[in-house]
Amino acid sequence: MASGFFALLDDIAALMDDVATMGKLATKKTAGILGDDLAVNAEKASGFLSSREIPVLWAITKGSLKNKVIILPFAFLLSAFLPQSIPIILTLGGLYLAYEGAEKIYEFFVPHHHHTEKIVEAKTEADLLKLEQEKIKAAIVTDFILSVEIVIIALGTVVGHPLTTQIIVVSVVALIATVGVYGIVALIVRMDDFGLKLINLNEEDNSFSDKIGRILVQALPWVIKGLGVVGTIALLLVSGGIFIHNIPYLHDLFHTLPSILSELISGTVIGFVVLLIISLFKKIKSKI
Repeated sequence: MASGFFALLDDIAALMDDVATMGKLATKKTAGILGDDLAVNAEKASGFLSSREIPVLWAITKGSLKNKVIILPFAFLLSAFLPQSIPIILTLGGLYLAYEGAEKIYEFFVPHHHHTEKIVEAKTEADLLKLEQEKIKAAIVTDFILSVEIVIIALGTVVGHPLTTQIIVVSVVALIATVGVYGIVALIVRMDDFGLKLINLNEEDNSFSDKIGRILVQALPWVIKGLGVVGTIALLLVSGGIFIHNIPYLHDLFHTLPSILSELISGTVIGFVVLLIISLFKKIKSKI
């Protein structure tokens, strides 16, 4: 009985070691998409009244957790009964990521007309709450798409390992993605409020706290823009990595280049090809 007990402990230790190793790999693989996730959610969580920022962010966080609860079982079922579909889904997800990155670059460098939605003026508290709920729902939908990408990329790193390891690793990565991203977003959207508190900390003009406070207030929009740039580069690198590892032709084509350069080239080129195809499709559809 004692030997059986110690054997069980040895199995658990081996499992935890596998989980730790694969968890590090999965977190590294999903780090790029987390950068874009962070940028997108920081932008969506800002623009509310100061007193409503944290409640709104908490509502989005709960929606994100529900998204993970919906996505994870389907991902594990695919891995258990249809593992050959994971590389295909990964590649399709890579196409979407590359397209998204290329579209952001195109919108930055090529001025073009944007469709603007009619802004509804909120005259009452009920109107404000309604607009708030609409923004929360839109943020949760965006989070669902990003969550699918994170879960599939994480799952792709543990395909072929025991199902128990897959469940633990991917679930931990999904939880870290939600807690980590929205925790950092909470800090970012409160930067300006913390800056104002420092400015009002004393009655002195141009004190040290005033200078730090003004820096925090002025830095918020730049931090969000900076995250957008980092997120765009991350999208291209993540998608390029997916293509390099799942398309043998690209792997052989770029095998002499440093991995980061080959991933960036692959993600950018394929992203703009997808962008061109989708743009042509939209033009043909509009004419029809």
